[in-house]
Amino acid sequence: MIKTLCSLLLVFAIFSSIATSIQAQEHQSKLRDSLDNKFDVSHFLKDLHGVLPIAAPITEPAVGYGATVALLYFIPKKEKETGVKKRGIPDIAGIAGGYTSNNTWFAGMGYLGFWKDDKIRYRGVIGYGDINLKYYRSTPILPEDISALFNIQSVFVLQQAKFRLGKSDFFLGGKYMFAKTNIEFPKIFDFPEIDPLDFDIVNSGIEVIGEFENYKNVFSPNQGMRIHLSYLQNLEFLGSDRNWGKVTFSSVFYLPVNRFWVPAFRIESLMATGDAPFYSKPFIGLRGVPAMRYQGDLTILAETEQSFNIKKSRWDLVAFGGIGTAFKSLDDLDPGEAVWSAGGGFRYLIARLFGLKMGVDVARGPEDWAIYVVFGSAWLR
Repeated sequence: MIKTLCSLLLVFAIFSSIATSIQAQEHQSKLRDSLDNKFDVSHFLKDLHGVLPIAAPITEPAVGYGATVALLYFIPKKEKETGVKKRGIPDIAGIAGGYTSNNTWFAGMGYLGFWKDDKIRYRGVIGYGDINLKYYRSTPILPEDISALFNIQSVFVLQQAKFRLGKSDFFLGGKYMFAKTNIEFPKIFDFPEIDPLDFDIVNSGIEVIGEFENYKNVFSPNQGMRIHLSYLQNLEFLGSDRNWGKVTFSSVFYLPVNRFWVPAFRIESLMATGDAPFYSKPFIGLRGVPAMRYQGDLTILAETEQSFNIKKSRWDLVAFGGIGTAFKSLDDLDPGEAVWSAGGGFRYLIARLFGLKMGVDVARGPEDWAIYVVFGSAWLR
């Protein structure tokens, strides 16, 4: 749930607070764009500051539908000499909690910092999660009786900082992650491949991060690319119960053909090293595919999203599809069955000055349908 909390602080903070504050606007014109007189919240966002309550949906198939609520505090940038507020993404501090239909819940607090004119990007999170998930014996599609529910309770801490190299679009940084995890797995004897030592474990590790990002818009990109490579290593001398690691490579490309059609492509691969706990192994992350449904020591996926603007309006139609596979073991590299997903949706340009869009996606995976509420971008990290 760390990703959920971080996403809340960044995008839900910028968009969802609008819904709870519209009635407080003194003039209706603030919610209309001066260019086309359409509904737009750009002027609201420009003056965003103080404490704001928000509510946002959870639509992850692995945990069911639910909601997140939060209190967020926006800290605008100010000129040192005059104290006057200046343009730029504000720092955001907040507390959040969520609950879903399968009795999963989590709570935490975090801070997002954009310092020294975006030369330093900081992220800090501390929280607790009580999460109910389903474990599957292997990656191919299997009957329902080859899966089992389990509960994971975890206290986690994340500290991350990335530094821009000069005036370039390259970032180097690091992350520290700590998690104290307890597992309840009633049907453990049906899954001999799971190590019972995974059920009460401390993970403590550091991650080295390298990134290139030249998006023209960070909220809802439509041009540019982001390439990310990182290596996480849990180490016993840092307090971890065992040494294991994870390599993450991801790349996203937005290649506009014209103002009406923007093809986008995503390639991602994750690899576990050492004796990783079963719940920490990579899994296929595609819309329409539940989290942890298809796991292995190595995953590879490719996805495309095609966006089509409707007659120079604020509305876009979106079509997407992807395919991936999970290799159960690095020893034989025998891939499981290819996992696919496809779907479509729409976007509305809700804040023109920020290029921020929102919408809904409907996706179909190998087994079921799923609905996603999208703020910013479905590929936001």
